[in-house]
Amino acid sequence: MKLDFKKLVKPYEKESVSKLQEYIKIDSVNDMSTAKEGQPFGEGVKNALDYMAKLGKEEGFEVDTCEGYCTELTYGTGDKMIGIFAHADVVPATGEWKYGPFEPVIEDDVMYGRGTSDDKGPGLAAFYAVKALKDNGLIDGYKVRLVYGGDEELGGRCLEHYFHVLNKPSPTYGFTPDAEFPLIYGEKGIGGYIHEYELKNDNIISLNGGTAANIVIDEATALVKKEKDLDRQIASYFKLIGVNFTIKESPELKDVLEVKVFGKAAHGSTPEYGINAGLLLIKFLGHHYGDDALEKLSDNYIEPTGKKLGAYYESEFLHNSTYNVGIIKTEGRTLKLTVNFRYPENVDLDDACRKINAQNIGKVESIKGGKPLLFDPKSPMVTTLLKAYQEESGDYETPAMTIGGGTYAKECENTIAFGSHFPGRADNIHSPNENIHLEDYLSSQYIYARAIYDLGKLEK
Repeated sequence: MKLDFKKLVKPYEKESVSKLQEYIKIDSVNDMSTAKEGQPFGEGVKNALDYMAKLGKEEGFEVDTCEGYCTELTYGTGDKMIGIFAHADVVPATGEWKYGPFEPVIEDDVMYGRGTSDDKGPGLAAFYAVKALKDNGLIDGYKVRLVYGGDEELGGRCLEHYFHVLNKPSPTYGFTPDAEFPLIYGEKGIGGYIHEYELKNDNIISLNGGTAANIVIDEATALVKKEKDLDRQIASYFKLIGVNFTIKESPELKDVLEVKVFGKAAHGSTPEYGINAGLLLIKFLGHHYGDDALEKLSDNYIEPTGKKLGAYYESEFLHNSTYNVGIIKTEGRTLKLTVNFRYPENVDLDDACRKINAQNIGKVESIKGGKPLLFDPKSPMVTTLLKAYQEESGDYETPAMTIGGGTYAKECENTIAFGSHFPGRADNIHSPNENIHLEDYLSSQYIYARAIYDLGKLEK
């Protein structure tokens, strides 16, 4: 008899919505001022992890609080284990909100609140998927383990501790509900390095911009010595290329101009969607002061794939490399560019370093980074998850994908990013008015129930 997974999770709809509201009310932003033994990420994160532990105990799961780094809920027996890795921490609730970020409100079947989509909603949807299977005797011959981490947003110390200090086993098959449907079977490697260049012209006093390597610089500032007609030349240059700027005399240094250029921020995995203010400012300075190498340095990085840099890479599934200059700063006469490098599986980092240095424009000492993640799109795990999504959602058009970003899947062996963001939805992750459509929240529950059940039937 064919199982009706939508019918299977139906009895839990109201309860799951109510529990999500309770979960969202917990402000679980990482707060190191309240960190201590047993709550390494602060009081709020601990409260969220404790909430899931309490829910698990009430529903008959085996519970391990993992020294405050994660909450682990396990049900079932057998050598085969299906792992689900979500997170309970959230990013800070900055900006203007329609409703209180930790006071969840439902309006027009949409729930608003920090964590609704990233990742409390998806994590709780997976919990109710497992509960539905458990209550109907469908976890048989395998075990399911739900792991809720407390530090996904700030680097993943939770799973680092879980796997490498507590030595928890990897799943036979696993997924993280912290991405997009249909699924993500590949993630580029993510690395970084510092590109140093010695400034040749003493008229450039300082150059600074950016806050993080993985964000396109949206504002950069240079201090330069005043000279005749310089302000007009600056204005003419940036007006010509259509970039906003300001020029004023430095309030601290005599006969010095402060030049500020404004660009457009974008995620470091997609620098082509941004306008890098730092690189545009570097290009102007190289042009104005006749430093061809400095101008070329800017040009090399403005083209974000590495083609001009001499270090372009590409593969069939993970596609092309990207380079994002996220921070620029001067230390003495040395200009330092902090670069976020994302790359396919065919990249040797030492080779990339040699190619960049072969341009003879400054120097890169070394490139550090993690391995890319890539599953065979025809593998049983990928095809099983894709089939579960397609048959339960009716969406056969949206393709499985690879991305330049990184998810928990990189931290866990045999694990794929699987939902729960549906195609075409705007859920404002990491932004004000984060939300989840209740239709999506409830749909993901039966998709996950189907996926877990089908993975449980796969051979090891």
